[in-house]
Amino acid sequence: MSGSELPPYLQCVPYARQLSGVQIYGDALTWWDQAAGRYERGDEPRVGAVMAFIPSGGMTLGHVATVSRVIDSRTVLLDHANWSPINGRRGQIERDVKAIDVSPANDWSQVRVWYDPIQGLGTTAWPVHGFIYGSRPNSLRQQPEARLAAVSQPPRAVTAPTPVSATPSRAFMNAFSGLPAAKVATAPASGPRVAAPLLPQRKAMPQRKAAAPAQRDPITAAIARYGN
Repeated sequence: MSGSELPPYLQCVPYARQLSGVQIYGDALTWWDQAAGRYERGDEPRVGAVMAFIPSGGMTLGHVATVSRVIDSRTVLLDHANWSPINGRRGQIERDVKAIDVSPANDWSQVRVWYDPIQGLGTTAWPVHGFIYGSRPNSLRQQPEARLAAVSQPPRAVTAPTPVSATPSRAFMNAFSGLPAAKVATAPASGPRVAAPLLPQRKAMPQRKAAAPAQRDPITAAIARYGN
């Protein structure tokens, strides 16, 4: 490559694909038909949608541009590549350039687009298929406004917890009024009074009668007493 040669310029298709998330390949003139059944299509401009141009005049391969902002029903801003030659070079990126709907029915079927060499809207009314709605409907430009709206919401009021009374209620006392009171054991002066546990009482065992001494006959008793 000689020093007078320029590097390949950026085409509109890869740039629109990068911005919109519409994963369609091939020349711009094929995008509208390729999008059928894969992406929603329509004639309403939305942020992040791809405007698909119909080949016309010297634009033999069509053109695709991404909507960066909707101004009103007749005006949008576009991000696109390889539309205006800037400083004598093709393939330049243009951001937030104006495009207006000049169709009689306000259906965005004909538009005029900003053209950098004249620093104004071009005089040609370019035919447009419509808009292809991709997977990135919300532009990154809208995120700061969304965050600001979230921050501006008033904080929720925090309700203090209801204090719990240390005195038992009348209903609580009535529920236990029929139970026998627990015996309270006397604790040392330095310690708290602790309720003694209620232990089951043992049944008293009947006393056994002492066995009567065995009686001996008189002869055996006399032998035992005087025999020694």
